[in-house]
Amino acid sequence: MRARRRPPAVPTAVLLVTLMAGCTHQDGASPDTTPTGAPSGYADMKKMVDAAESAAAAADRDATSTADR
Repeated sequence: MRARRRPPAVPTAVLLVTLMAGCTHQDGASPDTTPTGAPSGYADMKKMVDAAESAAAAADRDATSTADR
């Protein structure tokens, strides 16, 4: 039986150095993907949604009122 052949040391070292160099710009950790704040335009969109909900509620009140019947 032949002994199991070990991989050459130089290619293994080059691979490890390459992997480490690729991770150093991230300080060794994956980047934080959680947003720190609301997306751009979120406040404007929220105002439009609130206005639409308010208009829908007013239309419902108007439709169910008996003031003009």
